Amino acid sequence: MKNLLIILSLFFIFSCQEKSESKKIAKSDTQEFVWEGANVYFLLTDRFNNGDVSNDLNFDRTQETGKLRGFEGGDIKGITQKIKDGYFTDLGINAIWMTPVVEQIHGGTDEGTGMSYGYHGYWAKDWTNIDPNYGTKEDLKELVDLAHKNGIRILLDAVINHTGPVTEKDPVWPSSWVRTEPQCEYSNYENTITCTLVKNLPDIRTESNENVELPPQLVAKWKAEGRYEQEVKELDAYFKRTGHPKAPRFYIMKWLTDYITEFGIDGYRVDTVKHTEEFVWQEFKQECDFAFEEFKKNNPDKVLDDTNFYLVGEVYNYAISHGKAFDFGDKKVNYFDNAFNSLINFEIKWNAKQMEANKVFKKYDSLLNTSLKGYGVLNYMTSHDDGQPFDKDRSQPYKTANMLLLTPGTSQVYYGDESARDLTIEGTVGDATLRSFMNWNDIDKNEDTKKVLNHWQKLGQFRANHMAVGAGRHQLISNENGLVFSRVRNEDKVVIGLHLTNKNISVDVSNLYEDGDKISDFYSNKVFEVNNGMLEITTDNDIFLLEKK
Repeated sequence: MKNLLIILSLFFIFSCQEKSESKKIAKSDTQEFVWEGANVYFLLTDRFNNGDVSNDLNFDRTQETGKLRGFEGGDIKGITQKIKDGYFTDLGINAIWMTPVVEQIHGGTDEGTGMSYGYHGYWAKDWTNIDPNYGTKEDLKELVDLAHKNGIRILLDAVINHTGPVTEKDPVWPSSWVRTEPQCEYSNYENTITCTLVKNLPDIRTESNENVELPPQLVAKWKAEGRYEQEVKELDAYFKRTGHPKAPRFYIMKWLTDYITEFGIDGYRVDTVKHTEEFVWQEFKQECDFAFEEFKKNNPDKVLDDTNFYLVGEVYNYAISHGKAFDFGDKKVNYFDNAFNSLINFEIKWNAKQMEANKVFKKYDSLLNTSLKGYGVLNYMTSHDDGQPFDKDRSQPYKTANMLLLTPGTSQVYYGDESARDLTIEGTVGDATLRSFMNWNDIDKNEDTKKVLNHWQKLGQFRANHMAVGAGRHQLISNENGLVFSRVRNEDKVVIGLHLTNKNISVDVSNLYEDGDKISDFYSNKVFEVNNGMLEITTDNDIFLLEKK
């Protein structure tokens, strides 16, 4: 019994020490939030965390699928649980982007990669309902409310370009709503837009201004669910208010903006932007902005701040070097003005591979303050459908963090970047290899994974605490014994050191701080004092993150 008490006492001591270690990563209230400096976490709703096993099977989705091509159990409650656990706060995340949660087609289809269900969320059947595999509207309301209480904003994923594929359980929508051919060729503007992305993915007639009736299968579904009259009443009020024709795109815009007025989401990541006419996104922005103002007016106690609704677009292969104009070959299109705050930047992973860090930082600082001034880009190293991620074999998780989180612009952490989740899953075909379930077991038990996660946490929190990191002006201080630079946004001033080769470094901070100022290294928790405009830094790490105490 005595030995047992000793063992329990030691366990308690070590447990407390471990908790104390984790608390060494300090947190401070962000004084400012701007999307240009945000740290966004992107996850597949079905692949992150299973918070409710009772919703794992619906609509008899029981056919055998290709590997990682079926529902795996992740849901809204699972994300909420990780918010409660402080996982996102510890990682310095101030926005979560979830794949679409709308009801998916009930059947499955084989696109040449094995039988697949709509686990990813991009095969809509009913935009007005949440797929029960993901959860309920009550679950989404709880998630958004809890996220906001923790200073985290929520982005949902908007699809207006297409419905889900046609299956035995999911008949094609009327021809007044969709086209089923030709298939896109992607060689010019027209054959990238007025066509289906792939075979059996009906394309919404977004160019049409003709009045159309509701699809009969949707009418029958709503009547069976006892909500037909309410849905039609809301649609009538929407079209009366807006004066829009009852054209396909405006129905979908109404259904998508309902998630703003009902739940108070903070933004949309918009799918397949270049496959839809650019005026659609200008119209969508107007409806989103109106809905967001309505939510804030009706829920003043739930308003985080005066930040506007955020729209970030996926223009596949858009690069920051393009500036505002994406080139289709026969036509250039500006998706920023009167539409998107930001576009996903497909270039950063190549820049990080081919250029020195400071050259990347300098380039992005320059472009974001000239040709893209007033707008932003969303940088990523890994994504759900990019078969050439920056570090597919996960051999450079520290460099991935450094280049993603310290490059000017908004950062997008893909779930598992921070834990080196495997991206080479044997037996998968195509993008399925990028979509394995989150590797929680590695985080719990693997010491190397814990060290990688700790690095991501420190950089992420520093970024979240200082909008200057992503949205400030970049200035080189020194390129000797490592790279030392500053980021400044108004009164927010930080100094960052990377690739340090010397444990004792003198840094000139005379144009940033005053003599006598106490400067803390967020990475090591050491504190230094400015003397004659200089900081004498001692560190055991190859990185420091300096902030005024």
